[in-house]
Amino acid sequence: MEETQLYLDEAKSLMVKAVEHTASELTKIRAGKAMPNMVDGIMVEYYGNSTPLQQVASVNTPDARTLLIKPWEKKVLNDIERAIINSDLGLNPQNDGETIRITVPPLTEERRASLVKQVKAEVENGKVSIRNIRKDTNNSLKKLDKEGVSEDEIKRAEDKVQKLTDSYTAELDKLSEKKEKDIMTV
Repeated sequence: MEETQLYLDEAKSLMVKAVEHTASELTKIRAGKAMPNMVDGIMVEYYGNSTPLQQVASVNTPDARTLLIKPWEKKVLNDIERAIINSDLGLNPQNDGETIRITVPPLTEERRASLVKQVKAEVENGKVSIRNIRKDTNNSLKKLDKEGVSEDEIKRAEDKVQKLTDSYTAELDKLSEKKEKDIMTV
C-alpha cells in the first residue's frame, strides 16, 4: 500500500506541474488585448548592459488596446523605443518625449484562428505530458509485483492513476476552452 502511494503522489505532483506549465504557456499567447506581460521578453540596452524592460520602466494598460511605458530615466526612452521596434512583437511604439504608447491592433479573423490552433497545440502537449506520466507510473507499479505487492493493490493504484489522468486532462480542456473564448471575443 505504502509503495503504491508513493508512486501515486509523485504522479499527481508531476501532473500538477504539467498543467501549471501549460497554463503559463497559454498566458504567452496574446488575445488582442494590451497586457503588460506582452513586453516581458524585451531587453533594453541600459548603461552598456542588456536589461529587462520592466527594470528600467513601468508598463501599464490605461485601456484594453494601449500599453503605456514610462521609463524611470528619460534618457532611456529612445533605447526602449528601439528595443520594441527591433523585437519580433510587430508593435509600433509612439514616443512623446515622456512616455511610449503602443496601440495594440485588433486581431484579424485569420490571426484569431491561428492563435486558437496554437492554443490547441499547447494543450495537446500538456495532455501528452500527462499521458506519459501515467505510462511511466503504471510501468513502475507493474514492477512492484516482483517486490511482493499484490496484483489487486497494483490494479487499484493503476485505477487511481487513470482517475488522476482524467482529472488533469479535463483541467487542461477547461484552460483551452477559456483561452479560445478569450481569443475569439472581439
